[in-house]
Amino acid sequence: MARIQLSGIQKKWGAVWGVRDVNIDIADEELLVLLGPSGCGKTTTMRMIAGLEDPTEGEIVMDGEIMNDVDARDRDVAMVFQGYALYPNMSIYENIRFPLRMRNVPKEEQDRLVRRAADMVEMGEYLDRKPGALSGGQRQRAALARAVVRQPQVFLMDEPLSNLDAKLRQAMRVQIKHLQRQLKITTVYVTHDQIEAMTLADRIVIMQGGAIQQIGTPDEIYSDPKNTFVAGFIGAPPMNLVDGEVKNGTFTSKNIQVSGLSLKIDGPIKLGVRPEDCAVVVSDSAVSHMTGEVYGVEPTGDMTYLTLRIGETNIEIKADRDYRSELGQTEKVAFDVNRLYFFQAETGQRVR
Repeated sequence: MARIQLSGIQKKWGAVWGVRDVNIDIADEELLVLLGPSGCGKTTTMRMIAGLEDPTEGEIVMDGEIMNDVDARDRDVAMVFQGYALYPNMSIYENIRFPLRMRNVPKEEQDRLVRRAADMVEMGEYLDRKPGALSGGQRQRAALARAVVRQPQVFLMDEPLSNLDAKLRQAMRVQIKHLQRQLKITTVYVTHDQIEAMTLADRIVIMQGGAIQQIGTPDEIYSDPKNTFVAGFIGAPPMNLVDGEVKNGTFTSKNIQVSGLSLKIDGPIKLGVRPEDCAVVVSDSAVSHMTGEVYGVEPTGDMTYLTLRIGETNIEIKADRDYRSELGQTEKVAFDVNRLYFFQAETGQRVR
């Protein structure tokens, strides 16, 4: 289908930077997710790929051809938006058929392609209905079918699931990933939801302030974050980050002490530990690294989310499903010392 290369891409409006020095090589058939908070530059980057925005600097290349001066309509990309963008006065059949009419595809071929695309997203029985008669999930599937029917080189998806409830989002994630694998179309997917990114992506690009913070597979991003922004953005709950000091291989902070570390530096540092790498200590003789006051207990069925309070800092822990405690009670916690992370106190960059 299409390999997309972004080289030195910058976008600026007067003195305001939208995107700074973005370099990404998107492989043919890859599903790449641009992830970050609102205003980080992810949608602007996608709009430049689509041709809806012109880069201030840099090159956009698709399959070896520079696309900077190519109109959006000639880039052979299909977009799926957060707001569905269906025509309310047309049936679902006519909505899906619309791109084919604009391209003057023969009528007999139009019907075959429309029904094929509708069946791919399980919308074949709703073709005679109008968008207003459908649920949000059905409308989003119709929007997907309209993108699929064009058989483009590239899919661009801008937060397509944001308007759906949690159960529908999960179902649609499965459908989008299955569809992308089936069609083998290069896809760029924009979201602020790290669960969507982790479950959908072949690779994730995490952005903040218009700049790329890290590029990697979901496993790489989760297991090997490059800085505190990535560490604190990925995970549900995200990684706990605690300010402290290390000296002679021992990290200390209020109510926390971890000894025997192989760090070769002394001074201020941030410790990072994920909630699943913390365990409540039930034996008086067992090793513990932290004590804290129970601030919250949230049973969810398969596990219990425990929040401990140390001063003004909350520490999130994934405890056993049967764990229960009273608010205000003091608990001891042990860390998996092989899964601790350390970051520079000033820059937030990872310390290896």
